[in-house]
Amino acid sequence: MKTTALLLSLLFLVTGGSSQSLKVYISVDMEGITGLVHGDQVGSDGKDYGMARRWMTEEANAAVQGALDAGATEVVVNDSHGSMRNLILADLHPSATLITGSPKPLSMMQGIDETYHAAVFVGYHPAEGTTDGVLDHTISGGTVASVKVNGVEMPELGLNALLAGRYNVPVVFVSGDKAVCVQAKKILGDAVVTVAVKEGIGKRAARTLPLKKSHELIRQEVKKAVLQRKSMKPYTLRAPYVFELTFFRSSQADQASVIPGVTRLDAKTLSIRSDDPEVGFKFLRGLIMLGTER
Repeated sequence: MKTTALLLSLLFLVTGGSSQSLKVYISVDMEGITGLVHGDQVGSDGKDYGMARRWMTEEANAAVQGALDAGATEVVVNDSHGSMRNLILADLHPSATLITGSPKPLSMMQGIDETYHAAVFVGYHPAEGTTDGVLDHTISGGTVASVKVNGVEMPELGLNALLAGRYNVPVVFVSGDKAVCVQAKKILGDAVVTVAVKEGIGKRAARTLPLKKSHELIRQEVKKAVLQRKSMKPYTLRAPYVFELTFFRSSQADQASVIPGVTRLDAKTLSIRSDDPEVGFKFLRGLIMLGTER
């Protein structure tokens, strides 16, 4: 009995007073990273892409450190932009595990499950058609005009929060431009912690914070958000889940509407129905792939 008590005491000290795990999931996009305002920065063939990768990795590291400061025992980072091969592994925080590459079944939320205690979104951007939204789009620029679930307009953060909510995981933090922070509060509620690292001046210009200031704020606010996680509710909607996908062109809807089970609401809009938001999301992704014109 004395040996068992001693081992428990040592475990208590090593874990900082708690033997419980705290898993934090971090999804990192690129368009909402500090200072980035143009396709040349966020596209792999752009002349400023190498610089943007470094800035993205630094912002991810700030979020990882914030989670660790809050007591996280495991942090998983999912590269969530474009090819999903942007984050520089050699420079990533050594305490984080990286999910990289594409395609992934759950895309920006690959790996999320019920074992996580909080989800953090870094570098996110607002929905397609957002006034003064820096590099605004929804999933696929030029293909997707809008996505709704049960009548609610969904930026990527909303769809991803719904996937996290399926596993009872609250989204506690969102960073990006001012517009996406407003959308985060509207969808997730006032409790979600946000950091606006820039304010859009149209689609391809912004007033931006210095990098070091953004890193400091993200680290501080992620820590606060993770510590407050129990006061935040997972994002859920009532089943069944009706996904409405509106394309930019009717020809894109023509291509995607050949799939059985899809309802065509008008020339550009398709609808699908599912009792599981994850199934509906995968169906949505498939329709977008089919509708993308090359």
